[in-house]
Amino acid sequence: MSAVSDSPSSPPSAPPLHPDVAHLACLLGQWSGKGRGVYPTIESFEYYEQVTIGHVGKPFLAYSQKTRHAITDLPLHAESGYFRPVGSDRVELVIAQPTGIVEMHEGVFHATEQGCSLALASTTVALTPTAQQVDSVTRSIQVHDDLMTYELDMAAVGQELQHHLSARLGR
Repeated sequence: MSAVSDSPSSPPSAPPLHPDVAHLACLLGQWSGKGRGVYPTIESFEYYEQVTIGHVGKPFLAYSQKTRHAITDLPLHAESGYFRPVGSDRVELVIAQPTGIVEMHEGVFHATEQGCSLALASTTVALTPTAQQVDSVTRSIQVHDDLMTYELDMAAVGQELQHHLSARLGR
C-alpha cells in the first residue's frame, strides 16, 4: 500500500493567480476597518467592515463584504460578487445582496506605484419585487500599500445620486 501525500487535514495549495487578473493583485487580501454612512432618508451611522478579495486561479477575483454597527455590533449589510477584468485598464464588478439587489458595474482601473484605483459606475441595478428602490450606484476604490479607502454614491428611494458610504480598511 502506498502512502498518500495529501491527507484530508492538509490545506489545499493555492493555485497561481490567473494572468488576466495579475494587474488586480493590489486588491487581494483580507481588509478590515471603520466606515461611515449618511443618506437623507436615514440617520447617519458608523460601522465596522470586513472585506475579503481572493482568487481560485480563474480570470476573476471573488469579493465578499460584511458590516456591523459600530455601537450595537449588530450585523448591518453583506454582499458578495466578482471583479472581472476587461483588458488591463477596465473592470466589471457584479455584486449580489441579500436585500434583493444585484449591481452590475463597469469602470476604469489604474495601477499606481503603491497600489491601484478603480472608478466604477452601475450599468444595471436589478431588484427583486420586494427590494428597496435603488436606481444607480458608483464606487470609487483606492489602494495605497496596505490601506484601502472607498466612497460609494447612490441614487435610491427618490433621491438623486449622492454620497452614501466611505471607509478606511487595513490589510
